[in-house]
Amino acid sequence: MDGEKDDDLGAFDPSIPEEGPSAPPPGWLDDVHGYQGHRGGEGDDPLYPPPPAYTPQPELDKNTSVPDVRVPQVSEEVARDALLRFVESRWRFSSKPARNMSFRELRAVTVYRYRLETFCETRTSGWQFEPYNGQLVDGAEFGLSPLPWDVPVAPPQRFSDGVEKVRVPHSCIVKVCHMCSGCGRVRCNSCYGRGQKRCLICHGKGFRRKPGNHKRSGSTRCTSCHGRGRKRCLSCNGQGFKTCSVCHGSQNLLHFIQLTVTWKNNVSDFVPDRQPDFPDEKFEKVTGDPFFIDENVLVYPIRGFPDQEICDASSRLIQEHLQRFSATSRVLQQRQTIELVPLTHAFYTYSGKDFSFFVYGTENKVFTSRYPSACSVL
Repeated sequence: MDGEKDDDLGAFDPSIPEEGPSAPPPGWLDDVHGYQGHRGGEGDDPLYPPPPAYTPQPELDKNTSVPDVRVPQVSEEVARDALLRFVESRWRFSSKPARNMSFRELRAVTVYRYRLETFCETRTSGWQFEPYNGQLVDGAEFGLSPLPWDVPVAPPQRFSDGVEKVRVPHSCIVKVCHMCSGCGRVRCNSCYGRGQKRCLICHGKGFRRKPGNHKRSGSTRCTSCHGRGRKRCLSCNGQGFKTCSVCHGSQNLLHFIQLTVTWKNNVSDFVPDRQPDFPDEKFEKVTGDPFFIDENVLVYPIRGFPDQEICDASSRLIQEHLQRFSATSRVLQQRQTIELVPLTHAFYTYSGKDFSFFVYGTENKVFTSRYPSACSVL
């Protein structure tokens, strides 16, 4: 017995089509005015917004003054508590030096942080589809589709990120399913539409040789396929076809343009490097006291602030944000702030040696590059 050929496994129904592409092929859908070139997927290329109404320039008659603020300084008790919390979070450090140290000096440092926030909106588009089951078709007969930036979409709270997906009005169209050609089902690609597959245990022979015996008389019927040499296809449950995974059997698809609106708050910080022993990146995760807040659609560069580096950073970052974001996004709002970030350099003595650490931010975090002990906590 030579075993059965694949043709003996059963014939397939030629009226059931093979699976087509999962996405509509090129040219399947017509262009819609204002959305040309955005034919599929989520749409990766941004839809260019109208130009900004104006470009900010320095206001010569407006200076930024510094209010009468006191440079924050922590007490010895606060500094000691902050250091104790710091060493408790590091198991190799002993708390004994923090408890028994003697302060020599607490030196408050004036640290200004400039922050520019640019709240932007970006829009992309792409064709999407869903099974058509008789739902309303908002097509071109109801009017022209509005241009991408004319579709009304309510933004989230200012300076917060968000994403919204909306269907472009009057962009719907019904077409037969490109996957199944309108049949509602597709040929099973596991059994090629036959509903049966060759038994892998006996290789389609229907019997298996007994161990150590190479003759036919020493064979036994395959218990996996019960001697038939073939088994029901589990992928299609023996039917030879499966319901179309694209239209779910509805035979038609409702195509529409989906507009993806993304809001993002782009933030840039600048802190003048005045403390070489303190890493500036530590300021990124702490808060300060904002004493200057300027918010507008587009803000103007700061002038007249006593720290010229802050003025220079304001002018530079505003220009950078406009160049980076205004070409592909719509700038909805900008906000610039100047914060006074607490920073105290604490000098102390322990066991006759001098050490120091920094207390920074309103959270009173601690940074130190050298600590008296690295043994187990006592």
